[in-house]
Amino acid sequence: MKCPFCDKPDTKVIDSRPTDDGRAIRRRRECEGCGKRFTTYEKVEEILFMVVKRDGSRESFDRNKVLNGIVRACEKRPVSMAQMEAIVDDIERSLNNQMEKEVSSAYIGDLVMEHLAALDEVAYVRFASVYRQFKDVNTFVAEIEKLLRDADTKR
Repeated sequence: MKCPFCDKPDTKVIDSRPTDDGRAIRRRRECEGCGKRFTTYEKVEEILFMVVKRDGSRESFDRNKVLNGIVRACEKRPVSMAQMEAIVDDIERSLNNQMEKEVSSAYIGDLVMEHLAALDEVAYVRFASVYRQFKDVNTFVAEIEKLLRDADTKR
């Protein structure tokens, strides 16, 4: 690996250890030319897939968009950033395991709603109100009633 400080091509690995629950390897390297140390990360290249939006347009999957939607839904709720990132990790892993080249945004939204319903009901309702584009109070009330029925069946 090339040194980021002096551009010499010879560096040696001083230390390697797993990170990200074993999904990546962190390596400490030292340049044999200038002696400076730096860190690199190695991880498996994930399959890129396209998200098919409601209007039929396609764009690359962006985990930050999913995370931002979850963060907005969980604002001022007792949900940690680690929990929100775990949701996105789980969704991304699930999508990668499907090995599909295209995934609908509706499917991704449904996955987010499943996770939020289990984690925080208020965040779920907030996300659902934007995701499902409630047109009036009746559709909003129907969603809350569905949430209550689901909660009763789990008890």
